[in-house]
Amino acid sequence: MNFLRLPFLVNLTLVVISIIGLGYLLALGQSILAPFFLAFLMAMLFLPAATFMERRLRFPRSISTMTSVFIMLAILAGLIYFFGSQLSDFSKDLPHLREQMTTVFSNLQHWISKTFNVKIDEQLDYINQGLNKLLSSSGVILGFTFGIFSSGFGFIVFFTLFFIFILNYRRVLNNFIVTVFNEKHKASVQEVVTEIRVMTKKYIFGLCLQVLIVSVLCSILLTVLGVKYAILLAVLTGLLNVIPYLGICISLLISCFIAFATGTPSTCIYVAIGYIAVHIIDGNIVLPFVVGSKVKINALFSFIGIILGEHLWGIAGMFLCIPAIAIIKIIFERVEGLKPWGKLLGEEEKPDKKKKSYKISKNITIKEMD
Repeated sequence: MNFLRLPFLVNLTLVVISIIGLGYLLALGQSILAPFFLAFLMAMLFLPAATFMERRLRFPRSISTMTSVFIMLAILAGLIYFFGSQLSDFSKDLPHLREQMTTVFSNLQHWISKTFNVKIDEQLDYINQGLNKLLSSSGVILGFTFGIFSSGFGFIVFFTLFFIFILNYRRVLNNFIVTVFNEKHKASVQEVVTEIRVMTKKYIFGLCLQVLIVSVLCSILLTVLGVKYAILLAVLTGLLNVIPYLGICISLLISCFIAFATGTPSTCIYVAIGYIAVHIIDGNIVLPFVVGSKVKINALFSFIGIILGEHLWGIAGMFLCIPAIAIIKIIFERVEGLKPWGKLLGEEEKPDKKKKSYKISKNITIKEMD
């Protein structure tokens, strides 16, 4: 077969047009593609459980799929109930928070005026007005938090249906991907598909475990410091931590604001120091040992992905963009001709770097993942 070789500028033009067209289709199909991709990630996470029920417990494919759906919906309902109850308590305390913040800012105003002899009445009045509007609008806070999970009832319905179809017809989808290529490439394509499925499953499981570990660490930190709504802030921090760099900064600002409003300025400082320590532990211990380095995305493309994800799919896009880039990186690294692009998305390789390992006990040793 003879391939048509085009000039570099023509190839570049076609690539740019393809990227623009793909972006337009992603934005246009947000209501369908966003729940589909989230369903795909959850299906990869529940795949070992479904396989275990089919092979060990001898469940039919439909029964194992529906059991996985019920487990997933129970977890989702638990999260919605948890955030709903916590936010309900938080909304009841909004008037008290508003009064306390007004008092704190008033004391700060007098201290600055007395210490520096600077008149900042107008500026602080403006800040107080903005603060009152923020704290009096519980709908904004509720809408932001629930917007993290979905954009409405239709999102949940589509997500559930896609989850059922992907998990139930996974073998059909796998056979289609393999057979769509030439017969002589079937073995190599099957190998690539298997590697991608295994790596994606490990990555999603590691990401969920990372969220859990960060949530526990922040919960302990905030509880020890006596910050109100410690568990709510900790879980929110774990979820926002999925967004690299930007997520921990947003959660830090929210937690410091609540600590400052319900406690003392020193508590706010301790919270900031504690969050920095948690971020260091997460980046140097949790991420290498739980998620691994093969799917680690460099800061530049993480930031670009967050911006593009928010522009295309809103808050859901900010959360889904990192797993999407990680999967694209996995595919690129295993397809000949696309390996340089996979390396571009990842961190700088250090061939002489030895894997870290920590000995917990005589029989337990944890090692850094690939």
